[in-house]
Amino acid sequence: MEIHYNRQGWSFFFYFCMCGAICESIHYSVPEERKSGSLVANVLKNLKMDVKEFSARGAQLISEGTKQYFQLDPYSGNVLLKDKIDREALCSQKDPCVLHSEIVLENPWQVFRIEVEIEDVNDNSPQFSKKEFLLEIPEQVPTNTRFPLEKAQDLDKGENAVQNYTLSPNENFRLAVQSHSDGSKYAELVLQKPLDREEVAQLFLILSAVDGGTPRRTGTANIVIHILDTNDNFPQFLDSVYKIKMKENALRETLVTKVEATDRDFGSYGDITYSFSQVPENVLKAFSLNKQTGVLTAAGTIDYEEERSYEISIKATDGGGLSAYCKVIVEVEDMNDNAPEVSLTSLTSPLSEDSPLDTVVALFRVTDEDSGENGRISCTTEAMLPFLLKASVNKYYQLVTKQAMDREIASEYNITITATDWGSPRLTSTRIINVQISDVNDNAPVFEKSTYEMQLWENNIPGLLIGLVQAKDPDTEKNAKVSYSLLPGKVSGQPVSSYVSVNSETGNLYAIRSLDYEQVKDFNFTVRAVDHGSPPLSSQVMVRVVIMDENDNTPFILYPLQNGSSASNDLVPRGAEAGYLVTKVVAVDRDSGQNSWLSYELLKATEPGLFSVGAQNGEVKTMRPIHKRDSFKQKLIIGVRDNGHPPQSTSATLSILLVDGFSDPYMKMVDIPKDEVVEQEDRTLTMYLVICLVVISFIFLVSMLVFVAIKIHKRRKFIESSALNFPVGPNFPENYGDADAGSLSRAYNYEVCLAGGSLNSEFRFLRPFFPVFSVEPAQSQQNPRISSTSQEVPNYAAEGQVMSEARGAVSEDAAARSGGPSCTGNQPITANANIGQNDWLSYQ
Repeated sequence: MEIHYNRQGWSFFFYFCMCGAICESIHYSVPEERKSGSLVANVLKNLKMDVKEFSARGAQLISEGTKQYFQLDPYSGNVLLKDKIDREALCSQKDPCVLHSEIVLENPWQVFRIEVEIEDVNDNSPQFSKKEFLLEIPEQVPTNTRFPLEKAQDLDKGENAVQNYTLSPNENFRLAVQSHSDGSKYAELVLQKPLDREEVAQLFLILSAVDGGTPRRTGTANIVIHILDTNDNFPQFLDSVYKIKMKENALRETLVTKVEATDRDFGSYGDITYSFSQVPENVLKAFSLNKQTGVLTAAGTIDYEEERSYEISIKATDGGGLSAYCKVIVEVEDMNDNAPEVSLTSLTSPLSEDSPLDTVVALFRVTDEDSGENGRISCTTEAMLPFLLKASVNKYYQLVTKQAMDREIASEYNITITATDWGSPRLTSTRIINVQISDVNDNAPVFEKSTYEMQLWENNIPGLLIGLVQAKDPDTEKNAKVSYSLLPGKVSGQPVSSYVSVNSETGNLYAIRSLDYEQVKDFNFTVRAVDHGSPPLSSQVMVRVVIMDENDNTPFILYPLQNGSSASNDLVPRGAEAGYLVTKVVAVDRDSGQNSWLSYELLKATEPGLFSVGAQNGEVKTMRPIHKRDSFKQKLIIGVRDNGHPPQSTSATLSILLVDGFSDPYMKMVDIPKDEVVEQEDRTLTMYLVICLVVISFIFLVSMLVFVAIKIHKRRKFIESSALNFPVGPNFPENYGDADAGSLSRAYNYEVCLAGGSLNSEFRFLRPFFPVFSVEPAQSQQNPRISSTSQEVPNYAAEGQVMSEARGAVSEDAAARSGGPSCTGNQPITANANIGQNDWLSYQ
């Protein structure tokens, strides 16, 4: 047994040394006013471990004090801002502003101390205590006399605090910037030109305080200087510095000290008043100063944990406006005024009843804001409990199990932790920790019913609640928490999950889509309930959903078909008697039950008293005999309505023709007169077409007349020129000019003549050409002799070729004489119809 205790002692000593070595402070910094969730630092590099180990050891970040400013992401090692931090509100004038935290790791248990310095940003402008300061300065004050001014207060620190002062331009004063022992800046007015009250009785200056931040911020105050008569003696304090010690939590109006200044002047110049000079806001809240006696008393709460010392500047001013200054330094002594605080870091609850011995149930830290013996703490717990307290480093304690748990004996424990400091008098605080003992998972969920049947109207909105399935588990906590899910299945060939869904927590069943009774009348699916135990246990139940029909379909007309085309016509003989069956309207409804019961009624008729419709069968019959005066064309509109709620309806249009001789099986089709509107539209369209045709014909006729006139004129000119160049020979037929020879019994040759160089085949003119003739050389080349050929040509194709060559020669000769266009032998157009060899005509 001694060997076991010694081994435990050495192990604890070695573990304590290792933790002491590891628990070195890690320093980080973050600017103030950063948004919540901003990254402060990643501790993995400093802790020299990876993310997997960091997360597995249950890393937690514990901050000192009641408010947690940081949070730790155990899966990445990032330390994040939990809330935006205002350095001035958190630390006031303390510099540096540091927040202390610890990172706690388990298995093995380790603690790492973290210091996060809150860096100042320039978010505050310098401010003076008043917008206007009044100075009373007597005349004849020596030059270079200094007048300390009110110091501007800037909640920022360092470079962001006040760095300089400026003064508006004036002739009498300049500004000198001085520094206190703590580095803070203040300004003094330095007289550089003597004052003369008779010249200037008042001076108005503007004092500006500028900080060193980026961007720079400025605060201003007005200085009003009243120039007084001569006062040549300044007040003088008995001591320039007063050092006082006082205990914290001193009562209000407790005397701190009394400052005293004297002035050798008499009258108003010798009356001295006391006031604070350039003191921060916390001094004004904590102390008060009697203006007449100089007595300094406590005016607010003096707390050692908030401020350990105060430096107070006091000004003594005589009736002439001359002042003297002194400092009062107050040291605050600590008292045992803070009870220990128990901060729970981690708690394992519920605790499984089969947990082994020495299982860590809770980890907590005990702190005391007092110092010295007032901050020394001892921690105890109740006896006769299956738990034990183990002290650790850095004021941490572990609550571990010392014997086996039995949930049937006790399902929970309320453990009281008592922490007591060593101050005088001793202060105590307690913390009750509730530990639940959990059960093992040995019961499966049980549904309330063996099967469920639910009803749902068709055309439901998606997401509609169908019903509820619920299962209960006799276990406790997570072993009794049940989750619901759908088992895979098919409905009409589609997954059941596309029709319904189940809320995994409540068991509510919802319709995923709008259902149609005409497509799906009912369907089944299976719901499984699984508890959250380890291993999980489950059960399942069958659910049947019945779809109920709604009147959501209008009746559909099967006959006569209403498809938008021309309506069919039913023929009724004019000799039909009353009760004659004309036709029958047939309609159907896709709904079921009374939603599909249809009724028929006559909504509109050309002659209301002539036809009737059967309400149940839709038969159209005549109500009276048909007369000759009845209109030839009858139009009926028949309505069809179902019996649903609300009812759906539609209508059908029937065209009935009253005809004679309907019994003749070979009766010709009867022309249906057109509607008057259609006929009027047709007449209008025909009129427009006729007008367009007349206009086009007129234009064409005028164009042809102009064209023919031009061609006739050119033909005459050509004939005249041809008469001069081609005299008639002895072999020329005498009846050549007979144009009235009756029908075409001769062949006519036409040649198309083009102007030289023409590219667009412009049609110039047609001219007659003589019968086949040849050109014989004459004695004189100026008058060649032309003779006709009266030889039979049995082959008209060969004859045409000979004629073409002859005509080519003549036309070229004629063109050469007249200087006109020439016709080539490759261009003749020949028409043959019962011709003779002496009846050839040629035009050129």
